[in-house]
Amino acid sequence: MIGRRRREERRDDRQTFGRGGDAVRYKMKQRMVSIGDDFWIENDSGDRVFKVDGKALRVRTTLKFEDAHGNELAKIQERKARIKDTMKIEGSDGSTLATVKKALVTPVRAGFSVDIPGGTDLSIRGNIVDHEYTISAGSDKVAEVSKKWFRVRDTYGVQIDQGQNDIVILAITVALDMMND
Repeated sequence: MIGRRRREERRDDRQTFGRGGDAVRYKMKQRMVSIGDDFWIENDSGDRVFKVDGKALRVRTTLKFEDAHGNELAKIQERKARIKDTMKIEGSDGSTLATVKKALVTPVRAGFSVDIPGGTDLSIRGNIVDHEYTISAGSDKVAEVSKKWFRVRDTYGVQIDQGQNDIVILAITVALDMMND
């Protein structure tokens, strides 16, 4: 019974995140985050979809997340006065979309949690440094980050399940990159 349920879960996972799955795919560059630098996030067709604008000369790390037309969608800020490493993701109106926190005690692999105000909190498990991890809401995988889809060095992909907020998931991915830099 347990084996059958596990096989069904893996099959469902492949239908979403496997080849030909219906997850939304984006391409990102490793080590892209550097204050003062801008970089683009591309969709699976190679179109530039989102721009991350690194703001220089700030006391704390701040990145603006914009659409292709320059409209601000979110802002990612480092929180300095915290025990744990923390990054706050704000919407264009200043509201908190998510807060990414590093676990105080982590086993071999890094563990992060994401507080979503008024929504389901997320957990992140895997190898963050090597860009091989999953983002989950409870037991449901909502996104997968991996380098295995690309032969190009320093490039990794983000697959996001349908119905998720792509901006928040991509901003979480950028925040994790900043926290591990």
